[in-house]
Amino acid sequence: MADGARAGSPVRTRFAPSPTGEVHIGNVVAVLISASLAKRHGGQFFIRIEDTDRARFTEGAEQLIYDSLHWLGIEWDEGPDNGGPHGPYRQSERLDRYKVYTQQLLDSGRAYKCWCSPERLDQMRRDQQAQKLAPRYDRLCYGKTEDQRRALPGYTERYTVRLVMPTTGTFTFTDAIRGEISFEYATQQDPIVVRADGFPVYHLAAMADDHDMGTTHIVRGEEWISTTPVHHQVFDALGWTPPIIAHSPLLLNVDKGKISKRKHPWAKMQWFMEEGFLPEAIVNYLGNLIAFVPDPGNPDPSIARELFGLEEIAAHLDLSKIGPSGKIIDLPRLEWLNGQYIRRLPLDEFRRRVLPYMAAAGMADVDQDTLAGALPLEQERIKRLSEAPQVLSFFFQDEEYDPKLLIPKGLDKQRTLEVLEAARQAIEDLAKEGPGWTAAPIKEQLWPLAEALGVKTGQLFGAGAVRVAVTSRIVGPPIFETMEVLGPDTVRRRLDAAIEKLRGHESI
Repeated sequence: MADGARAGSPVRTRFAPSPTGEVHIGNVVAVLISASLAKRHGGQFFIRIEDTDRARFTEGAEQLIYDSLHWLGIEWDEGPDNGGPHGPYRQSERLDRYKVYTQQLLDSGRAYKCWCSPERLDQMRRDQQAQKLAPRYDRLCYGKTEDQRRALPGYTERYTVRLVMPTTGTFTFTDAIRGEISFEYATQQDPIVVRADGFPVYHLAAMADDHDMGTTHIVRGEEWISTTPVHHQVFDALGWTPPIIAHSPLLLNVDKGKISKRKHPWAKMQWFMEEGFLPEAIVNYLGNLIAFVPDPGNPDPSIARELFGLEEIAAHLDLSKIGPSGKIIDLPRLEWLNGQYIRRLPLDEFRRRVLPYMAAAGMADVDQDTLAGALPLEQERIKRLSEAPQVLSFFFQDEEYDPKLLIPKGLDKQRTLEVLEAARQAIEDLAKEGPGWTAAPIKEQLWPLAEALGVKTGQLFGAGAVRVAVTSRIVGPPIFETMEVLGPDTVRRRLDAAIEKLRGHESI
């Protein structure tokens, strides 16, 4: 099969994060590939928490992992939170299993105890660097008993366990995404598989878990490519068939640099959640990086569908077509896509999603009728839900602005005052005698003022005097619909305030 699935084997994929912090956007790409692959073949996708590195453990990180995936709409069949037949799903709860496998490696001669002290290893690396040699363990402990090793310098009672790697020949494997990859064993060293604290490292624990849990496909980042020879040696030493391995492409910034949590706050999924990106947009954007989804409404098979979700990714995922090249995250493009999804939200759903951001900005108690009228006007303009409090604020409060903004290009202070006073009178006439306070009669009342005053409509209603007076801004939603939502009292008050503001500034 094109995606590497083995005939007759139920596909089982996993996401195996370490609970050390927030979920990286690159992790989500691997999750999408893994979950979609399992779904495509009617298999299972599970979560395993790799928490054996206690020094890097972060309280609350595990729950953050679950929350991030739930937010994206990604569900799993098994895991620490919902159990399953292959548990426990936390590595810290599987230590007895690792001890059994470690002993098997030692008994078979495929691993050995290393009693070298940290000081000796540091000196060894410095000596190798001075000789311009590649850093690698010199196998001082290999084949020795503890008594033999104790007689030599640099001994410590707290031993590690190292895997015996071949020293000659070539290792070749087929990556389901990248094709055939080879390594010379001469470039490898004997890696530590159990630390001095007795906890196994990833090389042993993850491979043991993948065997015990029936993993058929390991999808992980490309930074793990160089460790694949080690992992295959673990499988071989314990007599296990290795899963299919696929290394997902690196995610890059628009400048082709690597995305990191330290340099790019948006490398973290939490940032997208806080900034008001919709999970549908994130899944769509990242899905475009890994799957070509044809547009069912277009007979040309080369035309891709623009908006799609998890179901479509699963239906069209092909590991062999993902490609090894780095995938660029273009944040402006993602913002645009997010705006497309926001525009497609039913108004009630848009309101539901906006309310938490309003509350966080101290706007939980705004007039709900005004909010109901304002939301449809701003829905077309918002690219992130977090923008809602800022773009909506003028509907609920008078805001300060530079009086110079009132004077449009081509007019002076006196002409602007004439325009505002005429608009104020027109509004007064409409409020008293007009057919009603809605956008259509407001426009009918105000639009002719431009011709009557000898000015352009843009000088009144575009980035012009009336818009600034009413909204405190030079850009915004349709002005007459905005005035309808604000109500006649607010519009009159703001026009009065603008006239006084302009009169009171002699320097303009």
